[in-house]
Amino acid sequence: MEKENENASKVENKEEIVNDEKNSKSEQKEELTIEEKLKEIEDKLTRSYAELENQRRRYEKEKEEAYEYGGMALAKECLNLTDNLERSKLSIISDESLEKSNKDKIIEHLDVIYKDILSIFKKNQIDEISALGEKLDPNKHQAMLEIEDAEKEQGIVVQEIQKGFTLKGRLLRPSLVGVSKKPQKNEEKQQKKEKN
Repeated sequence: MEKENENASKVENKEEIVNDEKNSKSEQKEELTIEEKLKEIEDKLTRSYAELENQRRRYEKEKEEAYEYGGMALAKECLNLTDNLERSKLSIISDESLEKSNKDKIIEHLDVIYKDILSIFKKNQIDEISALGEKLDPNKHQAMLEIEDAEKEQGIVVQEIQKGFTLKGRLLRPSLVGVSKKPQKNEEKQQKKEKN
């Protein structure tokens, strides 16, 4: 009987040891999962903070751009004033029914108004794009036609149809220009006419 009791107590001891080992392993698993959860939460917190910081920077940048370039639509509309003044000036010059002294006075007044508008533009960092005599730059110029010119290199702006402007370095409107091209030989012209 004693042997049976001893065997039973040994079996119970083994079971307790196995249970203790299982409990300690499950506690370790719980600890690992708690540590893993803590790391996961820290990672999420870090990512959320970084996302908030990026969003704040983006908002600040958009706010600055809105302040600097918010008047872009108004500036584009004001460019029509300069265009209309130039057209008026050209129509007065070509009008033969007006006397020369009257033409000169009207043109002088239009020039004063035009210069005032340009000075207002300068104060607001709206600048004219220089075009004549420069190489065609697709970032600033829009070629409307090609003009044959043997004296100039191909791709040089030889005519400005409409002035272009920038606002603080950003393009408001490209210059509409005529660009030089090398004249074609008579034979090539005739061949093109025959094809058409």
